[in-house]
Amino acid sequence: MYASAASGLLSGLGTLLPAWARSASDGNHGLHPHTETEFDLTVGTFPVRIDGRVGEATGVNGTLPAPLIRFREGDEITLNVKNTLDVDTSIHWHGLLVPFQMDGVPGVTFPGIRPGETFTYKYAVPQSGTYWYHSHSGLQEQEGHYGPIIIDPNGVDPVAYEREYVLVLSDWSFERAERIFAKLKKSSDTYNFQQRTLPDFLADARESGFGAAWSDRAMWGAMRMSPRDIADVTGSTYHFLINGHSTKDNWNGVFRKGERVRLRIINASAMTIFNVRLPDLPMTIVAADGLNVQPLEVDEFQMGVAETYDVIISPPEDRAYAFVAESIDRSGQAVATFGPQAGMRAEAPALRPVPTLTMKDMGMDHSAMGHSDITHEVRTESALTREKADHSKMNHSAHGMPGHDMGDMAASDGWPIEARPVKRGPGVTKVNMMPISRLDEPGLGLENVGHRVMRYSQLRSLDRNPDLRAPEREIEIHLTSNMERYMWSFDGVKFSEVKEPIIFHEGERLRVSLVNSTMMPHPIHLHGMFFDLVNGGGDYSPRKHTVIVKPAEKVSFDVSADHVGDWAFHCHLLYHMHAGMMQVVSVLPSDDAASMQDHKTMDHSKMNHSGMGHDMKMEGDQ
Repeated sequence: MYASAASGLLSGLGTLLPAWARSASDGNHGLHPHTETEFDLTVGTFPVRIDGRVGEATGVNGTLPAPLIRFREGDEITLNVKNTLDVDTSIHWHGLLVPFQMDGVPGVTFPGIRPGETFTYKYAVPQSGTYWYHSHSGLQEQEGHYGPIIIDPNGVDPVAYEREYVLVLSDWSFERAERIFAKLKKSSDTYNFQQRTLPDFLADARESGFGAAWSDRAMWGAMRMSPRDIADVTGSTYHFLINGHSTKDNWNGVFRKGERVRLRIINASAMTIFNVRLPDLPMTIVAADGLNVQPLEVDEFQMGVAETYDVIISPPEDRAYAFVAESIDRSGQAVATFGPQAGMRAEAPALRPVPTLTMKDMGMDHSAMGHSDITHEVRTESALTREKADHSKMNHSAHGMPGHDMGDMAASDGWPIEARPVKRGPGVTKVNMMPISRLDEPGLGLENVGHRVMRYSQLRSLDRNPDLRAPEREIEIHLTSNMERYMWSFDGVKFSEVKEPIIFHEGERLRVSLVNSTMMPHPIHLHGMFFDLVNGGGDYSPRKHTVIVKPAEKVSFDVSADHVGDWAFHCHLLYHMHAGMMQVVSVLPSDDAASMQDHKTMDHSKMNHSGMGHDMKMEGDQ
């Protein structure tokens, strides 16, 4: 049945790519801003060719990535989704403010789309910008079920540009996603081939002295943790893609010297945080997660899974420029080309040195925060490194970061804090009791690159925030794990064991604080609402739907609970969510006391998780 499709694959990539994803050498010289109001989408399996090798994808309308959905702000749109798989499927409209029944999360907002059935999504949204869509069923997203969304503003776009492209970043493996997950459960470092070696130790000893190097290695060894535990799934199995093209395939776009080109960049990967740059060509960030921000010129930025950034480039020379998406652990990259002529190929830069975690990522180095004269208690199950902290001697005056107004980054300013209890057990190896703010850091491995790297602390909304009320209360949530056994959770409770949702009340303004008690960065996504990142921006805090929480970090955001319904809240690293790092946020109608009682007694163990695959009973789980 795939004969003609496979023949097309072997004759050229462009034949099985949607027009927006093709290279300039295949006729794509920029997007055509044509909107629609009705879309027919068919989910199925089909062959793909990646790096010259043929495999099978699960996706939409037979292309990887899926078709571009483009419509106008405020338009009522209809999307007919037909499932030709032999298992359930779904589509979630990532970042879109849709009615919760249209959000597309099986077991939370609807039952899912059964084999052979068609589900019709209908909605209109009060927003514009760059977004994307993907399956929320099982691990289908890993296998190709994702595509871009552009919503054109109903009015004048404040961003001026002469040409635009969508760049969808992703990771592809010829291993089945279920096999990848099963291998991670058996051995969490199964894909990590970048562990530190004897030459690394000798280099450390030359730089810091033998005693310090030995002590550092002994400490990591005693904790049974690796300072190179940066990415769970790496370039050892992944092929990193831009618009379905690997570096060898050379996706290329064209420009005229000096023109303003808008790049709509979407990280649609399953597990890969990317470092994005165009060597020798600055980028001006103009939108984050679909919403406009004050223009910020940078040379590089770290991009979490599920984040989107719009940037403007204006090439000053008629030559080829490399667009580089490098994985955070430096195990691979995808490189595309922008040039004045179709088919040009820029030189791919060498991969940079592998970054290494430090005690700061363990929550044990507070010297940067004025704590250099104290010891600190890291509460771990093994208690191998238990040191006492005398909080009375702490110098809190040093907590401010240079050049930033920290007034709105205080712990509470008087509103009540709901510190949710962390369920201790085999799924929690440590709880970070003294998290720090790392919003003014560029991200792991980008600390000393010698050029301008975006920091969350620099982002400012273009428009004043719509709700300037102070929070009425604060909820503190811990990101928890046992990395060795590949167990991931919020507050020590994996999704299948959650008995009640996180409750928001319609109309309230509240602060959510995320404390990372793991050694890995987590892109955390809230469905159904934008939140104001508490980064010192005051009335112009950036409004996002996904934020990277760095190791040992506390990140806070303020949210207005104005969208009644049940909303998924999870880590967007697919296998972390699949293992249990997910909960449900229920926004209750303000006048519905009965709903409050119903939600308090809700038993999520009775929910339909068949399409989500959470908490699979794998070896090593308890």
